[in-house]
Amino acid sequence: MCGIAGLIGRLDDASRAALGRMNRAMEHRGPDGDGIWESTPDERGWGVALGHRRLAVLDLTPAGAQPMTDSVTGWTIAFNGELYNYADVRTGLVTEGQVFDARGDTAVLVRALGLRGAAALPSLRGMYALAAWDPRARRLLVARDPLGIKPLYLARNRDPKGTWSIAFASEVRALLASGLLGDARLAPEAIASVVWNGFIAGPTTAIAGVELLRAGRALELDGHGREVRTVDTTHVSTADRGAATLEELEGTLQESVRLHLESDVPLAVFLSSGVDSAAVANLASKAAGGGIHTFTLAFESAEMNEGPIAREIAGAIGAEHHEVLLTEGEFVGHLEHAIDGLDQPTFDGLNSYFMSRAVRDAGFKVALVGTGGDELFGGYTTFRDLPALHRWAGRAGAATRRALAWTARRVLAARQGRASFPPQTRWAKLPAMLERHDDLLALYQFAYALFLPEFQDELLEPGLAGSLAYGLPPGARALLDAEIVGRSALSALGVLERRLFLGERLLRDNDVASMAASVEQRLPLVDAEVFACVERLPDAQRFEPIGRKAALRRIGLAGLPPALFERPKQGFVLPYDRWIRKGLRRALDETLRDEEAAAAAGLRPRVVRDLWEAFLRGAPGLYWSRIWAIYVLIRWTQKNRVFVG
Repeated sequence: MCGIAGLIGRLDDASRAALGRMNRAMEHRGPDGDGIWESTPDERGWGVALGHRRLAVLDLTPAGAQPMTDSVTGWTIAFNGELYNYADVRTGLVTEGQVFDARGDTAVLVRALGLRGAAALPSLRGMYALAAWDPRARRLLVARDPLGIKPLYLARNRDPKGTWSIAFASEVRALLASGLLGDARLAPEAIASVVWNGFIAGPTTAIAGVELLRAGRALELDGHGREVRTVDTTHVSTADRGAATLEELEGTLQESVRLHLESDVPLAVFLSSGVDSAAVANLASKAAGGGIHTFTLAFESAEMNEGPIAREIAGAIGAEHHEVLLTEGEFVGHLEHAIDGLDQPTFDGLNSYFMSRAVRDAGFKVALVGTGGDELFGGYTTFRDLPALHRWAGRAGAATRRALAWTARRVLAARQGRASFPPQTRWAKLPAMLERHDDLLALYQFAYALFLPEFQDELLEPGLAGSLAYGLPPGARALLDAEIVGRSALSALGVLERRLFLGERLLRDNDVASMAASVEQRLPLVDAEVFACVERLPDAQRFEPIGRKAALRRIGLAGLPPALFERPKQGFVLPYDRWIRKGLRRALDETLRDEEAAAAAGLRPRVVRDLWEAFLRGAPGLYWSRIWAIYVLIRWTQKNRVFVG
């Protein structure tokens, strides 16, 4: 796990300085070492320069340093991530007569790319973002793993006479630090995305002119930065393509956890009181033969404290358990550093940061997490509510839907008349959802929207709200529509949860938050073979009973007392609502009442102030996440000095 950066351009002192600034900006991603490499320039003095920050996890020797040049093919790579099937790939190459000096996954990867080019990517099982230079063809391959676990951001120079054409990095802030972007501006679509989603849906980023490489995409670029070819990196499963069985899923999950335990440094497991993390911890303990270390964040407020239950689960597993108390005072005291660790505005991620910091302080570099179980097996309420609404509204006639929407609007209007601020809940969105009942993607986006579209129009400066299609960039909407067509409602929602909630929010937030603490997070449930197997399960085995995640319980919790998990579902969240009203109130009050700061972030200052005051009054249907998203957006723009154009 590391950070990578690079550029295609003139190889001179200016480009070297820019790459150096990018590398230094990502020191937290790789405190164990850094490296810079340049290709041989062409007749114009142009070439590629690669930078790397190292968090040493596999092959801790100097032979594992990057950028790494393969002695056989001459290819050079900067690689961020882990290949969990690298031993199998290496065995296959050795069978073909290849010999290796280094023993890590990077050496295997660069050799495979040097021999097969982009055709090697679908055989990889892991999380990665990479940049690899082919000296013979003078082409650069940049790629991102199919599930989007590792990010990679690209900036294209709009000046055809410029001294560089493409720059890329593992973080947006590294590109900002490069100095190549000039007068960087906040992307209008990013502001609208935060207000709708609470995060920025890719390929849009916070910075105009910077894009996120799509998950499962590879680009071949020539020596001048022109796109030569686009390649699909989708992992090709080795499993039979018939319907999967629970027995097959059990073997696939066990294998994934076993592969994710491969490490040359101490490894821990994040453990909450939920099914997903307990399943990962239980399977990890069995695969390792016991002796695993589990970590849980505990809180002072009893209603949100998962500590006691997690302690019981760890005891049942036989883990060496570590409980870390995060007090309000400690959270407030470290808030500045935690928010500064966010690569882009998002209302999530800080829970992962504080857990990762605790793990790192205890001497661990790697942690397994249970992320992905809800998306795979239907753990969210959307799997129950949206298919029911979709099905009922489809059966009801247009007149019935209009009547219900009219009634809902009357009730809402009456409630709003008695309240000082309109509610922003799912119930308040019902009229709009009924009008779009036949569009499952629109229903999904309305269900998750932080604010009603009408209020978004009030909150955003003129013209910003219309830059998205239901909270998504138009291109992203088209790709998702194509992926869910012909699927059952449950299967389609599985795709949407995986691509959006998991892919655009959880994975990127977890990556940047954990790397801010110099910790590698591994996700055994977010694995190409696991996803391929789960996709082949019949809906009934995969999802039913809705919300129970029965298949994961049966496999992952085997041997643990079932009573430990017979509780209402509770997400792993910090006590934001209480802390915002108490220890964080002053910080939020100063920011949300700052009219100049709100306007610079593309928001109407009066509406921001009214929103904040309504929250403090306890307006019904106005949850902490709405306030936090706006606060982080404004705070991020101030810290990074990036404002609307």
